[in-house]
Amino acid sequence: MKNMISYLFLSEVLVFLALFSSLAVASDPGPVQDFCVALANANDGVFVNGLFCKDPNLATANDFFLSGLNIPGYTDNQLGSNVTQANVAQIPGLNTLGISMARIDFAPYGLNAPHTHPRATEILVVMEGTLYVGFVTSNIGNVNKLFTKVLNKGDVFVFPVGLIHFQFNVGRTNAVAFAALSSQNPGTITIGKAVFGSTPPINDDVLAKAFRIDNRLVDIIQSRFQMPGY
Repeated sequence: MKNMISYLFLSEVLVFLALFSSLAVASDPGPVQDFCVALANANDGVFVNGLFCKDPNLATANDFFLSGLNIPGYTDNQLGSNVTQANVAQIPGLNTLGISMARIDFAPYGLNAPHTHPRATEILVVMEGTLYVGFVTSNIGNVNKLFTKVLNKGDVFVFPVGLIHFQFNVGRTNAVAFAALSSQNPGTITIGKAVFGSTPPINDDVLAKAFRIDNRLVDIIQSRFQMPGY
């Protein structure tokens, strides 16, 4: 009887370990070194996560440093907003660490237009002003559900990875927010610009049918996305 109990217990332990191992393999691997400072070229570098790594012995504190996020971004443009990025392109030491951030400035009624980050979840904190924010789910059951919230100073909101989201300054004063993203290089696809401002442009017939508008309106919208500063 004892042998039978021991056998059953051992079997359960082995099943648990097998399941745990399969879950562990499915997750993203962690870094196997302290850091991997990105290099601009391949000379004497090791290729890791899309970039080449500097010899760790040659790394300096400046590889992990960026100044200037205290400076307001230029918002005198068509959208009335500006995103100042702090990702691996600005901070080489972020390579392989899976995190980045950004400062977002808004003029009164400025908009950070609907966009996605294909490689990152975003968490946003409002530092000044009032923002109307939201995201749209994928088409579960043929429905794209919209989640929105009005945020004031000190409020925090999360945008799940890959989903279309936006921020709009609903106040009469400037607004500032900081965002943290779960990727060293989250990427940004601005929906309107990607669809109507691609190079070369998407065929008029495709866009007219997709958006249920005529070709003339497609041409008008495309011409606006080709304007400077958009």
